[in-house]
Amino acid sequence: MNDKEIMESLLFTEKTACDLYLHGVIESTDPKVRSSFQSALDQSLKMQNQIYDKMSQKGFYQVQNVEQQKIDTTRGKFSAS
Repeated sequence: MNDKEIMESLLFTEKTACDLYLHGVIESTDPKVRSSFQSALDQSLKMQNQIYDKMSQKGFYQVQNVEQQKIDTTRGKFSAS
């Protein structure tokens, strides 16, 4: 595996962890359990962002800008009429 593949795998794993922790927060009825899941989610989100930033710096994660017209069109599809 090369660096890009390793970092993609890390990012995917971290996103999956975020999803699991989010469900833990949503489903928890005990305040201490909920707080633990919330803390884990916050840490996982920070780590996910760090991985993304590093991938972006290395040119592994390319983001394209979208024209405002396309944003407006998409927004129009989902806004209430």
